Amino acid sequence: MSKILIVEDDAPMAQIMFDSLTAQRYEVDLAGTGEAGWTMLRHYKYDLIILDWNLPLMSGVELCKQYRGTGGKTPVIMLTAKTQIQDKEQGLDSGADDYLTKPFEPRELHARVRALLRRPSTFVGDTITHRNIVLDFAGQSVTVNGQSVKLIPREFALLHFFMKHPNEVFSIEALQERVWSNDSDALPSAVRKCIERLRKKVDTEGEPTVIETQFGVGYIMRKP
Repeated sequence: MSKILIVEDDAPMAQIMFDSLTAQRYEVDLAGTGEAGWTMLRHYKYDLIILDWNLPLMSGVELCKQYRGTGGKTPVIMLTAKTQIQDKEQGLDSGADDYLTKPFEPRELHARVRALLRRPSTFVGDTITHRNIVLDFAGQSVTVNGQSVKLIPREFALLHFFMKHPNEVFSIEALQERVWSNDSDALPSAVRKCIERLRKKVDTEGEPTVIETQFGVGYIMRKP
């Protein structure tokens, strides 16, 4: 049974998540402040952390940074009402693995939880590997076959997202929401062009493309 920590100061919201996740047979602990969450993370081991952005005493972003700074590797879902792209970038840059905008349906939370809990253990510190690609999140660098590759921030974010969600298919709309933002001005064509540029930079000649197209569905990065 997977163990989940919810750090949320909105008691009704916390109770809704607690009830829905325990009904899915997860073991769930609750904390109402960032400091309380930090105390629990120092004393107990969790398989997943659900972390609200706006917390008293210590914000979710601060808590996530502190947890990652001490070597914590447990996946984190950040909850927030913020929808601007710079807010999403700040949350992900703090070390969060996923980002869920309030309000949301319990089924969407359950899907995000399942996706992170089945994520392969391919992380070594802040480094992720996929085939011949090595992404260093802390250093904001990427190498392919040992050679450094220059990516613009959006390409880096897109590659990082696919590498953290291998074997999952994402539509253009899902990529807009998860890598760009719900209210982003990015058009579907901009997403496609970003994928095309990224392929040119990280694909190896003679080998299948790193990001495959599932025609009529979306895109996928298959784990070897």
